[in-house]
Amino acid sequence: MKPKDDEKQRAIAQATFDLVARTGLSGLTMAEIARTAGMATSTLYVYYPSKDELISQLYQDAKTVTAARIMEGVEPGMPYRARVRRIWGNLLRHRLDQYAEVVFQEQYYNSPWFTEGNREFSTRLMAGFFALMQEGQQQEILKAVPAPLLTASLIGSVRETANLIRTKALPDDEATHQMAFSLCWDAIKA
Repeated sequence: MKPKDDEKQRAIAQATFDLVARTGLSGLTMAEIARTAGMATSTLYVYYPSKDELISQLYQDAKTVTAARIMEGVEPGMPYRARVRRIWGNLLRHRLDQYAEVVFQEQYYNSPWFTEGNREFSTRLMAGFFALMQEGQQQEILKAVPAPLLTASLIGSVRETANLIRTKALPDDEATHQMAFSLCWDAIKA
């Protein structure tokens, strides 16, 4: 059997991300993915036997990259607020740089196709982030609220800031990032 071509796999992933960002996950078809990726539908099925397998694998691949990216430059010796600021900034930059991929992840996560196995996979990948939130609560730096609410506040701040930057309502500069993070920090700090 011939090995799978990395370029074709990248084309499949990008086509899927772009289509989901434009039209949503529920209307996604293998034929449309293949057409957008510039290949025959039969070729797509060589790589992924079903839509479910395709979106599950793409989610795992994208989530792996996202989880690594958000923890870049976060060192244990850094002051706590600086570590949270770094994660917030990494999330923002990733969302701005990989918009279609992030939209895909969010839609898949909130869809009926999202499996318990992928939920566990996601939780394992994000363990460092969740541990940082828990550390802040244990040290009474962050509000003593349920962890999912705390996480949603931080991620929601990033999402809305990115949307404002993408629509050019705000500039993509350090002053804007700092103001937005300060608002987020004020919302989650104890």
